[in-house]
Amino acid sequence: MRCREACGAGCIAPSIVQGFHGMPDGKAAGEACVHLDTDMRCALFGDPRRPALCEAFMPEPAICGDTREQALSNLRRLEADSAPAGLRT
Repeated sequence: MRCREACGAGCIAPSIVQGFHGMPDGKAAGEACVHLDTDMRCALFGDPRRPALCEAFMPEPAICGDTREQALSNLRRLEADSAPAGLRT
C-alpha cells in the first residue's frame, strides 16, 4: 500500500520523543510535524534527516483504513495504547 494522497496522518498522530531536524525536542502526539507541507506530504521524504520512526512506518490497510479520518483515529489509538502505563488516557 502507498500513502494516501493529502493524508498526513503519520506526520500528525504519533509522538516522536527524540529530537530531529527542525524539531529538537521531538513532537507530541497530535502535533503536526514542521516538515508536513501544504500538500500534506513529508518534506523530508528520502532525506537522511528524516526520523527513523517515520522511515520505518509502512502504510497498511489495518492502520490507514479507508479514509484520512480513519487513519488518524487508528494511529491515535495505537499511540494511546502504546504509551507508558502512567501516561495512558
